[in-house]
Amino acid sequence: MQRFTEAEKELVWDRHQAGVPVKRIAREMGRLNCSLRKLISTSGGIRPRPRIRCELHLSFDEREEISRGLAAGLSFRAIAFKMGRAPSTISREVNANGGRGSYRALQADDASYRRARRPKVAKLAQNRRLRAKVEAKLKAKWSPEEISGWLARTYPNDPEM
Repeated sequence: MQRFTEAEKELVWDRHQAGVPVKRIAREMGRLNCSLRKLISTSGGIRPRPRIRCELHLSFDEREEISRGLAAGLSFRAIAFKMGRAPSTISREVNANGGRGSYRALQADDASYRRARRPKVAKLAQNRRLRAKVEAKLKAKWSPEEISGWLARTYPNDPEM
């Protein structure tokens, strides 16, 4: 199935908000009306707000600069100094996106954009075992800091816990 381009999504939302029936919009676009219904229903029938990237996060241009620095054989510190960023920022970025040997700016930027999507499923909602342990400790009047420390000591090799 062919995905909607951003321009097509805008057209669908403009026409939908103007009160044009979904069937007619689909016919005008040469699409199945079930695909338009899915697009509209995934956001509850309300046009989603446009996603805006925070200026504190790395931009695509900065990721390109990192990529060029890695290709030139520069250290993380040298790249960071050149960009006016912390070396730990560069290190985290590169390690989260393939490491020195396979870092690519475009893939890293796309991955960063996907990882930042909201809403995310909470860790306690995903992991029943973890939730049960946390709930038991909270009922016993433990603080979140105490629970966190206890989990780290009790399950040092279990990242899920």
